[in-house]
Amino acid sequence: PAPPALLPYVPRVPPAALPGKLTATTFALERPCCVFDRHANASDAVWLVVAFANASDAFRNPPSRADVPLYERLPAARSYMTLETPAAAYACSAPSPAILRVGDDTACGDQGGWDPCNGPLPSPGPYRVKFLVMGCQGPKAETRWSDPILLRRAGSPSTIDPAPARRDSDAVVIASILASLGTVLAVAVLGAVGTEAWRSLCRRDSGTSTFSHRSYRTHHIPPALPQPLPPGCRCSPPGLGCFAPRPPGPCPAE
Repeated sequence: PAPPALLPYVPRVPPAALPGKLTATTFALERPCCVFDRHANASDAVWLVVAFANASDAFRNPPSRADVPLYERLPAARSYMTLETPAAAYACSAPSPAILRVGDDTACGDQGGWDPCNGPLPSPGPYRVKFLVMGCQGPKAETRWSDPILLRRAGSPSTIDPAPARRDSDAVVIASILASLGTVLAVAVLGAVGTEAWRSLCRRDSGTSTFSHRSYRTHHIPPALPQPLPPGCRCSPPGLGCFAPRPPGPCPAE
């Protein structure tokens, strides 16, 4: 059979930031559009070939669907084929998602041995991928291999530091100084408020408990009137009182 047509398309991971674009077991690919229209018909299928980067040159296109390398053989064969899709799904007029996700089928172990599986990738790789158009007579067209795709590496539990990350010593010093200044300011404000409240309370107590001196005016007491002399006293000089009996008759004039 004639070799498959080599298409100029190169698969790639989307350059835009996407959630889960690269994980420890999966990666995302841009979905090809209008790439296979001239080389495929409605009965053809488009496959994705996944291989370890150092084994991509040794990959040989299978002559038929029965010879497609499966996901379960990846550890030994170093490559497999997955995501079997009708070629019409990649046509220019076909609405389709913008990306394909490789390695996101965690139920691969429950599928039959001949079902194409898109199981989680067993290691960070790197991997290389290409698209292959398969017809009833075998491969019809293929794209170029992608650049190496390296997945994220999962951290070993033994390398994780359980202690919080240490902050820079300068930052710690600055934070301590700011905390101390805040405490001093709070104490000063509370002290000033307490002193003012105490003074106000003292002033209020002084106004209610201190004896208030008032001015009093005494009642008017009229001068004492001269009292008549008792009988039998002789007259004496004014102010000396009665000191001897007097003879009958009026007192002599002073």
